[in-house]
This record gives sequence, C-alpha cells and structure tokens, in this order.
Amino acid sequence: MNTVVNPYGLTMHTQRDALYAELHSRPFQVISSTARVSYLAVMMNGEQKKQDFQHFIGLYQRYGVVPPAQDSVCLEVSFGDVRIRRESHLEFISYTIINEGAPFLADPFANNGLSCLPKDWVGGMVGTVVSAFHVAIEDARQQPEPELAQVKSYFEGMRLVGSRPQNGDAQVWTTFQVHSDGCGRTLVYNRNMSDSQLGRMVQRLIEIESYRLFALLGLPMARYYNQRLANMDQKLADLTAQLAETKDEIDEQEVLEQIIDMAAWVEAARAKTTFRFSATSAYHDLVLKRLAELKEDEVSGHLTITEFMTRRLTPAVRTCKATSEHLENLSRRIDRVSDMMRTRVEMSIQSQNQHLLASMDRRSKIQLAMQHTVEGLSVAAISYYSIGLLKYLIEAAYDNGAPINKSLAVGITVPLVIGGVWWATRRIHKRFLKLAKE
Repeated sequence: MNTVVNPYGLTMHTQRDALYAELHSRPFQVISSTARVSYLAVMMNGEQKKQDFQHFIGLYQRYGVVPPAQDSVCLEVSFGDVRIRRESHLEFISYTIINEGAPFLADPFANNGLSCLPKDWVGGMVGTVVSAFHVAIEDARQQPEPELAQVKSYFEGMRLVGSRPQNGDAQVWTTFQVHSDGCGRTLVYNRNMSDSQLGRMVQRLIEIESYRLFALLGLPMARYYNQRLANMDQKLADLTAQLAETKDEIDEQEVLEQIIDMAAWVEAARAKTTFRFSATSAYHDLVLKRLAELKEDEVSGHLTITEFMTRRLTPAVRTCKATSEHLENLSRRIDRVSDMMRTRVEMSIQSQNQHLLASMDRRSKIQLAMQHTVEGLSVAAISYYSIGLLKYLIEAAYDNGAPINKSLAVGITVPLVIGGVWWATRRIHKRFLKLAKE
C-alpha cells in the first residue's frame, strides 16, 4: 500500500481522496429555461451493466467524441445542444437526456430529450425499463402560463396533480400515469428560479418519480405472498392445536415432515423477498426526503405531489413491511412448534428408554435366578461324577487288600466332595462378580 504524505508531512489515508470525490460524484444539473428533459431508469444485473457501458461508448463513437476509458458512478457528455448523464445505481442504470437547443413546438412534449437520440441506439439498450418520462420546462417570465384546459390537453386529458414547489417559485403539473408514447410527463413553469435552483428541483422531481416506481416493485410480491401466508397460518394453527389437545398417539414422523415443509417454504420466501422489501423501504425514505425538499404550496382544486404520494405510496410500502414482518413472525412460530415437537419426541424416547431399562433389569434378575439354579444343579452334577470317580479308587484299593471299609469310605467322601465343589464354585462366582464391577 502506497503511503501518501501531504506538504505538512502528514500521512494521509489512502482512500481520503476517493471519500472526498464521492460527495461530488453526482453533482446537481444546471438547467436553463426553456429545456426538454427525458429520463430512463433501466434495471440491470452486473453483466448487463458492463454491456450497457459498451453500448454507451458506441454513442460517443457516433458523434466523434473520445469515450471514457472505464465505467464510473456518473458519466456526463454533451453532443451539441444535447447533454446526457449516465448514473450507475445499485440495481439500475439511469439516463438523463437534456435538450436545451432544439426547436420547441407548441406541444411541450412533442420534441423531447429521447427524440434527439438515434432510435436504433435507444432501442438497442439492454435491461428492463422501469421508469421512463419526459420533463418539459417552460419559462413563465417570458411567456405567460396557458389556461388549465390547455395544460390538461398536454396530458391527453388525464387527471392532473398540481404543485407550486420552492414556495411558489415554480408551477409543476403531472399525472403520474403512462401516456400514449409509453412515458410519463411532467410540465414545469419556471417563475422565479435560477438555472441551478431549477436543476436541483428537476432532479428532485426525477428522483421522486423514479424511486416511487422502484419502491412499488415490492407490492406485487407482497400481494402474492399475503394470499399464501393466510393458508400457512391456518395450517400451522391446526398443527399446533393437534399437538396441544390430542391425548392419543400421533404420527411424529408425519408431523415433523409437515413442519419441515412449512419451514422450507417460509425460508425460501424470505430469501426471495428480503432484498426487495428492504429496497422498498429505502426507496420510500428517499421519496419522502425529496418531497420534503420540494417545499410545496397547494394549487386550488388539485392534489399536491406530496398528498398524492403519501396517499397511495405509503400504504403500499406498509403492505410490504407488514408482509415482511408476517414472514418473520411465521418463521419464529414454526421454530417454537418445532421445539415443542422435538421436546415431545425426546420425552417419548426417554419413556421408551425407561421401559427398556426396566425390561433389561427384569431380564437380568431372571438370568441371575437362572444362574443360581444352574449353579446348584452344576454342584450336584459335578459332585455326583466326582464321587463316582472316588468310588472306583476306593474299590480298587479294597480289592488290592487295603484295610478299609469300602461302604464307609464312600459315604464319608460324599459330604466332603459336595462341600468342596460348592466352595470352589462360590469362589469362581465371586471372582467373576469382582471383575464385572471393575
């Protein structure tokens, strides 16, 4: 790592310059009145962003301008009267096309920023367009604002949302709807704003329209899972009641399989929705912040942008948040039911083990009793054969003239042999018990 030392001899952090540059990576536009602005927000993955950069370089080559060597967070280039800004965001690429010099027609949306670019280049963009709209800027200081009926005709007769941002220094009209050209429309009359102030306000309007659409991307997903979460809730409630109320034996394997299936479904749903719902919350916060920065005044008889957004956008975001919390709560409930089922299984296993140990204990006692019986029989058998052997010895000695009473000698050996065999058997038994205890 290279060490950076300033003129005072201080060692600077290697990323210090990059941190400074980050604050200036997306400067506000400076837009003059009159102007036509078009905005595109195109959702792309990482590979598509690389392809889009090469596609953007192709536009440089068409106009004979030296392209940038590498991609950046924000790239800006002018082709005559047309200025294009390309910005890279987390999940989309945005294009802001500003036309400040082309001839403007009576209809402010007849000649827009996109119409100044080659159609084949625009049509060759990769990714999926989420937000596409035009902003027409008129100078109310040079030309008076038209009547409301005329303004409404510019929006194809759709219902208008009106606002006077920056404490009345501008008049903004929009519909937040898609028009016949597939794009949204916003009309701005500049009453008392400088070019830099106008640029900042237009940037806020662009971000409000763009971010609110990205925030709403989570709503269809929330509605999809809400329908299924109700069924999953009921299924889990029935299973919990079965475990709590039944006194009979249950198929534990089947119950565990049901719990595993529910847990797998919930975790899969969380994996699919976590990013989208988190993004929805983040985009919503940005929209609310930009709305506060507009400092709107009311237009009589019309909803302001803030009123329109908070009326429709906020409930949708809350739906996404509620769905996310529902998934989290369901996951915790399944964990508790799983713990309860595991406890039940463990108690069942312990009960089986106790019965098994009791059965083994009974068998051990039976075996011990049988062992004592066998020992008694073995003493009798060994004594019988031993006495028979001794009888042969006594008879042989008597036949060879030994002065003994044969019958008495045999009778005396009987208790001696039995006692000796019994004593030897007990010694062997005690020795084995001692070895078993060690």
